[in-house]
Amino acid sequence: MNPKPRQANYGADEIGLICGFHFDAGQAGREIDSGAVVDWLQQAQRQGFLWLHFNLAHAPCERWMRTHLTLPDDFFNMLRAGSCSTRIEHVDYALLAVINDVAFNFSLVSSDVSSMLVYAHQHILITARARPLRSVDQLRAAVKRGERFNSPLALLVHLLQDQADIFSRIVRDTTGEVDDIEDKLLAQRGHDNRAELASMRRTLVRLQRLLAPEPGALFRLLNRPPGWLQEQDVQDLRESTEEFSLVLNDLAALVERIKLLQEELAAQLNEQTNKTLFTLTLVTVLALPINIVAGFFGMNVGGVPLADHPHGFWMLVAFVAGFTGLAGMWAFRAKRN
Repeated sequence: MNPKPRQANYGADEIGLICGFHFDAGQAGREIDSGAVVDWLQQAQRQGFLWLHFNLAHAPCERWMRTHLTLPDDFFNMLRAGSCSTRIEHVDYALLAVINDVAFNFSLVSSDVSSMLVYAHQHILITARARPLRSVDQLRAAVKRGERFNSPLALLVHLLQDQADIFSRIVRDTTGEVDDIEDKLLAQRGHDNRAELASMRRTLVRLQRLLAPEPGALFRLLNRPPGWLQEQDVQDLRESTEEFSLVLNDLAALVERIKLLQEELAAQLNEQTNKTLFTLTLVTVLALPINIVAGFFGMNVGGVPLADHPHGFWMLVAFVAGFTGLAGMWAFRAKRN
């Protein structure tokens, strides 16, 4: 019996084990607790393989892993360093990786990214994270649905494919939003979307920076795969890597497209500013004769011309109107040129 019930979805037991599954050859995964994990690890002849998923936010988690699991020192060095840079290495006949994943959000796919430690051996797969993540949750759901896995690497490949699917969905959703902004921009009925585009670009660039090293690390691994990897696992891992590379290419293309839209919006804003400045200049030019004449005739001195002429006012109106018309013709001709 479990000493403490697990919380729904993202809870963990007292040692930080979120979920544990035991897989036999050709069989669906069977969920086990930390006590059964210890019993399996103590067996001389181990049957099948395990997947253990830990919550690093639990204080006893690291101590339990050090006590019961034979993990390399590099794993715990990565854990303490908190590195978020993607890396995949072959260490002591096992794969050790830091994978960036999208944080879990109950309503939609979030763009917030967090890292996860992965240790894959011939008989065990260990994943550990400090925050709920989307891809590993999808893998957990697939195991609970009864999907069969033949090796720990098959689980890892499924995890990477889920990761690629999630980022592809983020790119697809963002592309739809960019399409709407571009349609409004081309129809000359768009609002100021600079802040929205800047937020999208900032998020996508962050995703691109964190995820870009992953395909390269996987391809380097596949060039010299460990001998204990099955041929089918290597092939699946290569296909997953190629799919992830395509997602990154789409991500880079979308970032470039957003950049072009930002430049177009900036050009439109500059054009609108220039039109406004020209209108203000034109009004100033047209009002200049009136201001000059009013300034002269407003001087409180003697000898003001036409002061006693019966039609002096209308003569000045005609003069100002004619001069204003000439100034307007010059201004519009300069605009056309």
